[in-house]
Amino acid sequence: MRLGDLLRQLDSRLLPPLARGMTRLGHGRPRLRLLTTVALLCSAAVLVTAVWAADRRPPGDQTVGEVTRVGVVQGESIPGYLEATRGELRSLVAAGAADPAQPTYALVTMSAYLAPDRLTPVLTGIGVSEVFARLWRPGTQTEIVRIPALRLPDDVVAGMSEVAARKDREARDYQERAAGVTGDGPQEQELRRFYSSGARVADEEATAYRARCSCVYAAVVRGEPATLERIAARPEVRAVDPAPEVQRLDRTVFTPPLPEQKDVARPPADVSLPVIDGDGTDGPDTGGEPDPAVPTSSAGPPADSPVAPPVVVTPGPGGPGATEPPSTLDPPPNPTAGSPPVEIPSDRPPVEAPPVDLANTGESGGA
Repeated sequence: MRLGDLLRQLDSRLLPPLARGMTRLGHGRPRLRLLTTVALLCSAAVLVTAVWAADRRPPGDQTVGEVTRVGVVQGESIPGYLEATRGELRSLVAAGAADPAQPTYALVTMSAYLAPDRLTPVLTGIGVSEVFARLWRPGTQTEIVRIPALRLPDDVVAGMSEVAARKDREARDYQERAAGVTGDGPQEQELRRFYSSGARVADEEATAYRARCSCVYAAVVRGEPATLERIAARPEVRAVDPAPEVQRLDRTVFTPPLPEQKDVARPPADVSLPVIDGDGTDGPDTGGEPDPAVPTSSAGPPADSPVAPPVVVTPGPGGPGATEPPSTLDPPPNPTAGSPPVEIPSDRPPVEAPPVDLANTGESGGA
């Protein structure tokens, strides 16, 4: 019951009898003493009621507004992060040996990009909630997508098909916008190139996801510490970051390191986006980074190749760790490199197509 309701009930029960008593007493010293006593009693009642109401915990979710972050941050040492995850996992396993072990969420990072059918032997024996995927291209900024994956590999394949359909719409939208740019000035030429580059990358992503590409590089799982330790020992797994503090996936931001990040979590510039040099001529925005050769194997990129930060897809309202995409297609006047993956928007002009509703926060499943 709310404080205001309690006070209103006190008024309705106390005031009528007091009014009748005051009428009988009339005037004089007895009435003054009665008024003083009543005032003190009312003050005490209000104080006791307020303290009682404050001690009660309000109903509802007390975690509203809280966000938990799991993974790497910009500028963090990748070897340091990997060593820290190993230490946390050892501590969790040791604690579980003494007390009954409780299942916990964890972020599993792969050592290379994997195809959907390769996930089953890697994540067998543990519950999977979702996976992270992106199409790797040398010096190209591509989008990170989060795919619910209670059943492997079927859910991942279905999610990739939905992403491919969205990327087809995105490519057409970019092409229409590029065709709609009129004029031959430097700004119009640059804007047209931005849209054309976006169309090309979106078309490549659509083709790759439709072919069930080797694009998955991380997964959110849930299991007991001993099971997490077995997962971490598999050769395809780079790190298992246990997160016992995670209670709700829709209020958790996961930032797994990309397989090609080896020293520090810092994305280079997107060399696929041409810019206008100071002398008015065209030039690639290399950001001091050489463009690595395109890998010939579908297993993933070279280990030491740089990659631009991917865009985070919004998996729908209430989705886990969702961030809102920009609402405009116009590119920034001076595009620069962004922050670590997942937590920042891309420099590539986003498409105003509605995001694929891939939200799913299930806690169990897997192969």
